[in-house]
Amino acid sequence: MQKSDILLRDLDADGILRLTLNDVGRRNALSEAMLAELGAAFVEAGTNPAVRVIILAANGPAFCAGHDLKEMTAGRAGADGGRAYFSMVMSMCSGVMQGIVNCPKPVIAEVTGIATAAGCQLVASCDLAIAADTAKFSTPGVHIGLFCSTPMVALSRNVSGKHAMEMLLTGDMTPANRAAEIGLVNYAVAPEALQAATLEMARKIASKSSMTLATGKRAYYAQREMTLSQAYDYASDVMVNNMLAADAQEGIGAFIEKRDPQWQDA
Repeated sequence: MQKSDILLRDLDADGILRLTLNDVGRRNALSEAMLAELGAAFVEAGTNPAVRVIILAANGPAFCAGHDLKEMTAGRAGADGGRAYFSMVMSMCSGVMQGIVNCPKPVIAEVTGIATAAGCQLVASCDLAIAADTAKFSTPGVHIGLFCSTPMVALSRNVSGKHAMEMLLTGDMTPANRAAEIGLVNYAVAPEALQAATLEMARKIASKSSMTLATGKRAYYAQREMTLSQAYDYASDVMVNNMLAADAQEGIGAFIEKRDPQWQDA
């Protein structure tokens, strides 16, 4: 599944697709090229029945340093001072983040090193995240006069308001253990245990019905934007349709008969 040098792809026999940011020299920045690669990779994975779970990892000391500021600065050369270019890049970035949420396959971030600005946004956009206990997170835009407004969208949907505002207003680094306490990541482990811990979670999830996982992921993100009554009406309808699916019938039957289910992913 290899297509480029800056984003490595590896699909194993269990259906776990490992996407690895590999632009180490630029600290895996979300350049135009990286955003294009990520966007295409999540679309492709979402429609590939062989993919059951996605792990998003990175090579080098940084998970992702956010946007490529040198590339962004060069964009100011336009006659409009960069407005059209900045709008294009922000649109690409927002598309990638929404693509992760909208991808029917669960996405797990495996975080080493630092994840800053849009890199922190990338982690927050994933469904799950496991970090090395040496990893750090920040939204440091305030240090350079640029509030992390787009990272704020994903961050504020993962951690409580006051914790999100603390990160956004101070720009301070948040250690991995603190990130786990406030809900930015699921938990932190020793660096040498990180890949095994992520793979263990991925395999556990990959063993489930992919239809069920896609149904649940879609419903989770849809209902949290609704009022309580709307959410219950919507979720009830999802449950009814889910109950009518072949895998629900098989799974319930297997539970009653005390045997392992044989998923059809339908």
